[in-house]
Amino acid sequence: MCLRLLTVRARTRAELYEALTARGVPEPASTKVLDRLAEVGLVDDRAFADAYVLSRRRDRGLAVREIGRQLRDKGVDEPVIAAAVSGIGADAEAEVARHLVLTKLRSMTRLTSEVKTRRLVGMLARKGYPPSMAFQIVREAVGASADDSGSDQTAWLA
Repeated sequence: MCLRLLTVRARTRAELYEALTARGVPEPASTKVLDRLAEVGLVDDRAFADAYVLSRRRDRGLAVREIGRQLRDKGVDEPVIAAAVSGIGADAEAEVARHLVLTKLRSMTRLTSEVKTRRLVGMLARKGYPPSMAFQIVREAVGASADDSGSDQTAWLA
């Protein structure tokens, strides 16, 4: 059962334990199976967390806070989460947020500044960015787009 689950996607030890428990597998047998899978390298929460952080930042632009919450929901331990996100600094997080805002702003040319601000801050909030960072980045971007009145909006990124 565990091997079948692992062929679909990588899973954490906690996810596999939950699946085994749901199927009525006794706890000692579950532990033995999971220990063996970890021994051969098929279950590795640290590698899972590292790959998860990379994919969620690259594909969805999620903030460290949201990635951490999702990993906790998957049963990854706090020290493993901390190690996985430790390489992401505030500057890198702000850069991803700026990129998200700039990309979304291109499709908002007909909206008022207030509507743009509300929608962009909401988008960043749903992705886990702190409110202070979201408001600052959105204010800069919306201000730059209003000043440029449709010209190159990338100047505020520098």
